[in-house]
Amino acid sequence: MTESTGLFTDEMLASFDSSITDYATAETLPPALYTDGAFLDFEREAVFMKEWLAVGRAEQIPESGDWFTVDLLGEPVVVQRSKEGDIRAMSAVCQHRAMQLCEGKGNSSTFKCPYHHWIFGQDGRLLGAPAMEKTEGFDKADYALPTLRVEMWKGFIFVNFDEAATPLGPTLERYAPYVENFDLDNAVCASTFTLENMPWNWKVMFENFNDGYHATKLHQFVQDFCPSEMSAFPEPWTDDSNVVFRTAGYTHMDGGFNATHKAIMPIYPGLTDEERMRSTFALVPPMLCLGTGPDQCFYFLVRPTGPETIDVEIGYIFHPSALDDPLFEEKLTLSDTGVQVFVRQDQDVTEKVQKGLRSRYAPRGRYSWQEESHVQFNRWLVQRYRAAWPGGSQAAPLKVVGE
Repeated sequence: MTESTGLFTDEMLASFDSSITDYATAETLPPALYTDGAFLDFEREAVFMKEWLAVGRAEQIPESGDWFTVDLLGEPVVVQRSKEGDIRAMSAVCQHRAMQLCEGKGNSSTFKCPYHHWIFGQDGRLLGAPAMEKTEGFDKADYALPTLRVEMWKGFIFVNFDEAATPLGPTLERYAPYVENFDLDNAVCASTFTLENMPWNWKVMFENFNDGYHATKLHQFVQDFCPSEMSAFPEPWTDDSNVVFRTAGYTHMDGGFNATHKAIMPIYPGLTDEERMRSTFALVPPMLCLGTGPDQCFYFLVRPTGPETIDVEIGYIFHPSALDDPLFEEKLTLSDTGVQVFVRQDQDVTEKVQKGLRSRYAPRGRYSWQEESHVQFNRWLVQRYRAAWPGGSQAAPLKVVGE
């Protein structure tokens, strides 16, 4: 744990109140929440070890025995499709000497520790432990790998360290109608790429992803078809929701985030005309950012590596017919070239925002109506901060904005 820096006071806890009103009166969260190592340690236990964490897509492990690993704030986890076809997650830490069992991805029916060859099954049971027969009281049943809860939503794999956590699905119902016609359970993610050690806090990443205010300012010209003024924030926020989202309207049907302003891949066939006239941008904190467009969906998996650094895994999701196109790879390259314009612009500003947050002059700023989703994200965070605040107790529930 990072040594406490005096952040965890009653005054700091009370200061969150001004960030959870409505966009017309709220101010941004205290800058120290984005820079302080002790605060990330707090968030690790208060947020990441209690919430549903998106770790990947089901199509990454299509066959029995397929697996991949992910590091969740220092917790190595292996996610595998079992021989029965379901998806499981468990600690990748050997229960002998804490050696990490595996890295990357692969296919196997068991996991053998490279250090001393302890062997674990797909369900985490210890199956073999060489030369342990003289160890008094040793019982393999006592040394199974710890397992995590798993839940699937729209093809995404979520895990949870908290055995008492409430199910995820019902908490995402506000957003479900906006992605229903994309049939994401049966869509395909051809590949992903990861940006490592990006120099900004995980919350800066979430805020930038769902910020309609900068859309046609920072991204002038390349996003003129999807102007900031056409942002909308459906449904009132409620405390039991685990999704923050907005819609982003287009000036013409089948817009695309590239130099042509037009969709390049096949349009999802189930979309309505209304859905072909907009994108949606959603946060499923603390790890998934999800966007939709008429021809592709896109997602970021945000993994903190420090108080001011993150890894970001980025993937595009298409209708299966897209992969049948003989020119799929060429179209993907063209589409990605457009996306990279946004990525470069966003990387520049998020890095500079993080630098500014370290300044003695860093503000607690005010919000535009086009930033309503930021206030909703604040409310999601503050509920969890209050519940776990050192020396404190659960504060009264937040009221629905607008009550």
